[in-house]
Amino acid sequence: MDWQALSLSLKLSTWTVIVLLPAGLLLARELAWRRFRGKNLIEATLSLPLVLPPTVLGYYLLVAMGGNAPVGRWYQQWSGHPLVFSFEGLLIASLIFNMPFAVPPMQRALETIPKEMREAAAVCGLSPWRIFRLVELPLAWNGILTAAVLTFAHTLGEFGVVLMVGGSIPGETRTIAIAIYDRVQAFDRDAANSMAALLLALSFVAIVVAQLGGGYLSRRHDR
Repeated sequence: MDWQALSLSLKLSTWTVIVLLPAGLLLARELAWRRFRGKNLIEATLSLPLVLPPTVLGYYLLVAMGGNAPVGRWYQQWSGHPLVFSFEGLLIASLIFNMPFAVPPMQRALETIPKEMREAAAVCGLSPWRIFRLVELPLAWNGILTAAVLTFAHTLGEFGVVLMVGGSIPGETRTIAIAIYDRVQAFDRDAANSMAALLLALSFVAIVVAQLGGGYLSRRHDR
């Protein structure tokens, strides 16, 4: 078992959820309740990682964050090391390829909240922040929980984009998915089996937690 790779995967998944959920929720609110030109284009762009081969997405991210690109050049000047083949580069890539797993579930949950309910809360004197905290968040919590679980589980198992952007640097970019691939290449089936089984168990537990949590919140809301 490559515990270092597992620890890195859990760290990457956790930070992806922490960063992506708040930003994704703000974007989901705009897409759920506003009508503007280009909305369909934004939604299509968010869904691209679902249909784009991971190596293609990884290649474009590699080019965009490389030393010859403005972002990669600025980051290297600021930090002293390249953005690609680093944990920070992996995190940025993870935020992008997880967009379809984070934003749409929250958008769909927010779309189910009646406009009249928010207007009634405003008439009662609630500020926009209190409406968001007391009305929108509780009613959209199922979608938020689903987004968090899907993002976490998908990050744990992502391979193609991670390999293209991060490579396989121990302790820096080698996630458990990459470690499984390395063990298979080395014909170490025992290690590959144990890591694959653990990854399967973690993903299964995440889905079960999402279903149980969503069911509990639905029953609580119905009461």
